[in-house]
Amino acid sequence: MPSDTPQAVAGAYIDAFNRGDAAAMAACWAEQGVILDGMAPHLWTGPSAALDWYRDVLAEGEHLAASDYGVTLGEPAHDAATGDSAYLVVPAQMEFTLVRQPIRQIGATITFALRREQGAWRIAAWAWAKGRAA
Repeated sequence: MPSDTPQAVAGAYIDAFNRGDAAAMAACWAEQGVILDGMAPHLWTGPSAALDWYRDVLAEGEHLAASDYGVTLGEPAHDAATGDSAYLVVPAQMEFTLVRQPIRQIGATITFALRREQGAWRIAAWAWAKGRAA
């Protein structure tokens, strides 16, 4: 889902994740992208990184009996765009179910690097810094 602002495309990506819509997540993705996350194998790269990462989320969720993921973004701590590049640092919270128990992770941060491609902002990279259980 291309967008006019870096914040809007980051929000659209998170909304798609919350809905479990892998195709919409991939539509927010740059041609070449990188994901850095606390879940092994920790690094996903290339045009299919968003889809590969989400496939691995679902596989790990099945293995650990985790489900019902939801991420809420706060107000950006840093939001800067220069030309066709942008950098966005956003506090985040994640909720999910683990072995039928609700878990809320607070104090997390997601950092996005974005590029304007073909007139629309797309996510070129994101990294999640895990918070703590509330």
